[in-house]
Amino acid sequence: MGSLVGTPWWGIRVRVIPEVSPPMLLFRSRILRGFSVSASSPSPSTDSVRVRFAPSPTGNLHVGGARTALFNYLFARSKGGKFVLRIEDTDIERSTKESEEAVLRDLSWLGLDWDEGPTVGGMYGPYRQSERNALYRQYADKLLQSGHVYRCFCTNEELEKMKEIAKLKQLPPIYTGKWVSATDDEVEEELAKGTPYTYRFRVPKEGNLKIDDLIRGEVSWNLDTLGDFVIMRSNGQPVYNFCVTVDDATMAISHVIRAEEHLPNTLRQALIYKALGFPMPCFAHVSLILAPDRSKLSKRHGATSVGQFREMGFLPQAMVNYLALLGWGDGTENEFFTLDQLVEKFTIERVNKSGAVFDSAKLRWMNGQHLRSLPSEDLTKLIGEQWKSTGILTESDGSFIEEAVQLLKDGIELITDADTALSNLLSYPLHTTLASPEGKPVLEDQLSEVVSNLLAAYDSGELNCALEEGHTGWQKWVKSFGKSLKRKGKSLFMPLRVLLTGKLHGPDMGAGVLLLYKAGSSSVIAPQAGFVTLDERFKILREVEWQSFNKDNPIIESTVAKSLLKLPC
Repeated sequence: MGSLVGTPWWGIRVRVIPEVSPPMLLFRSRILRGFSVSASSPSPSTDSVRVRFAPSPTGNLHVGGARTALFNYLFARSKGGKFVLRIEDTDIERSTKESEEAVLRDLSWLGLDWDEGPTVGGMYGPYRQSERNALYRQYADKLLQSGHVYRCFCTNEELEKMKEIAKLKQLPPIYTGKWVSATDDEVEEELAKGTPYTYRFRVPKEGNLKIDDLIRGEVSWNLDTLGDFVIMRSNGQPVYNFCVTVDDATMAISHVIRAEEHLPNTLRQALIYKALGFPMPCFAHVSLILAPDRSKLSKRHGATSVGQFREMGFLPQAMVNYLALLGWGDGTENEFFTLDQLVEKFTIERVNKSGAVFDSAKLRWMNGQHLRSLPSEDLTKLIGEQWKSTGILTESDGSFIEEAVQLLKDGIELITDADTALSNLLSYPLHTTLASPEGKPVLEDQLSEVVSNLLAAYDSGELNCALEEGHTGWQKWVKSFGKSLKRKGKSLFMPLRVLLTGKLHGPDMGAGVLLLYKAGSSSVIAPQAGFVTLDERFKILREVEWQSFNKDNPIIESTVAKSLLKLPC
């Protein structure tokens, strides 16, 4: 356990101006009067920076928490400092080991490795609040002895009555019970009875606190808005603000970078810092992440936890990149950063104090950019393993996977999109396409003529021979086929695409047809993948009564549908 005493060693200047009181007053009376605290935050030396991320293991790691962790990590790494992970698990009823493990897993997945904390240890441990109760008791007793806190024996009913009276008078819910000025005899009498009590902090009645927030600038509070507050519950459990202050001080935290919703806590924590003689750290309060409607991002807006985005197929490097841009930028138009580049570029001064809107569409787009920027072998491995794990393919590597990834990657933004992309390639929705409004112009462009010539090329072996020769063979055949039909450009490629792929749009037709041809003679496609081979496609084309099809008698839909039903599963 480390402790801080004496001069603030990281350069924060704290100026305390007590009110002048008559010398005959007791110390207890003096601390009731007032004080003013003004904290300034000069640039720290790089060897003194210690920051912490302190999640509560009561659920999944929210993207807001992940961004806070990221900003702490980037600040520490950019200053050559330490990134500390501390688990705030004093909420016994809601904290779970499973949630803690999930938080650690998500941080590791993002690449935010911590220097001290659970699983790695450190000289300022333990790093779980539930294991630090003896320390909290020690400092609570110290405050009791110094007169900064007092025992409060008020019942819940008495406290509720105080709140009701304050509400009727339109006053803040400030504690007005008798225990703030109780005599020692009154306290001893209740202790003898075994009456439960809390430790309540004695707040000065006048004065103010002023801090220079590294993000928000000067922030100040008047003490008359705050009543005496509880630091230890009657069951012996410490209250959040007390734990945090003791932990940050005894772990030598130099900078507290956290969400703006913690800004009001600063006043209580500053009082505890002063009462215990601890120097205050620098504070930086990060803006909230907002939903598109500019409300606070929550579950009702869709996925909000890091674990959910991981399961959806997002890359950690894309998540880190996008989260960094929610409230920060390097001053240029560049939007793409690796974690190492972020460490190099990050400064707390460029963090915006305005709320940042979470845009899921932009995150998807950014993920696609990061996905396609991966080395070819890494991308192929990633997608190949995805295809095998979801049961589309029987293998995760090989020439088919390599060619399929290169063909389909431009249409993939998430890893899970790869399943849809390959399934689309393997499917043959011919009847749906021809029955659609977009398919009508293709039908009306003498499609039956193209069909008869295509079937002839297939039956003669001419098409298969061309496909055996690869891309060059395919190009020669298409050119010859178009010449024989006196077609070129769209009038040639659109009907060919529809007849061979069953679709109006898609990736490069030649590369796709070559892949389908290769797949038909291998076992790489799983039986349940819904693959319609080239041979099966030509069987379907042959069974359609093309000449009888017209706009008033669209029998092709039922004919093709029946043909598809005859195909083996």
